[in-house]
Amino acid sequence: MSVTGISLILFMTFHCCMNLVALFDGNAYNMICKMLGANWYAVVATLGLAGLAVAHIVYAFILTAQNRSARGDNRYEVATTVNAGKVEWASKNMLVLGIIIVLGLGLHLANFWYKMMFAELIHTTMGFDPTDGYGIMVYTFSQPLFVVLYVIWIVALWFHLTHGFWSSLQTLGLSGKTWFCRWKVIGFIYVTLLALGFLAVILTFYCKSVFCGAIC
Repeated sequence: MSVTGISLILFMTFHCCMNLVALFDGNAYNMICKMLGANWYAVVATLGLAGLAVAHIVYAFILTAQNRSARGDNRYEVATTVNAGKVEWASKNMLVLGIIIVLGLGLHLANFWYKMMFAELIHTTMGFDPTDGYGIMVYTFSQPLFVVLYVIWIVALWFHLTHGFWSSLQTLGLSGKTWFCRWKVIGFIYVTLLALGFLAVILTFYCKSVFCGAIC
């Protein structure tokens, strides 16, 4: 669970940096998309990434089931103890957040992967040029409904990762008494910057579409 989680955070960091390129140069973004299109190495990497995601999700359900089985009828007892305030909201709702994240992932795959890599693999267009990732991004984030859904997704990811970041390191034995609080602060800053990067792309493209629509 911890290893797959950290691996997915590293991928999200790369994905965020890639998306930020689109704010400055659409052609440069499309060059990156072309490099990561339906090439064999990109397909292999995508399969590996899918494997990590599936493993993470499966282990999440397994651990949740084990925790509930271990607690029995006292699974909510912590809410009545003096330590209730010390238990993070995200920690108590990781499964719910995970479900929101999975649904958001499905939306994201439908909006981008399906129209780009998958479309290239089966040699079709899906209504868009599969090599024009910038154009697909402009269209997607000009739709208010998609913008709202993506913002909800990013917020859920933020809650999930602010807990998951330090929890993963603690599970791997990298968080002693001294570093426990440090990793929580580092994780909070890191994940917040990551979420702000994704939100910056979404909201910038939406604002551009509104501004352009008002002028036109």
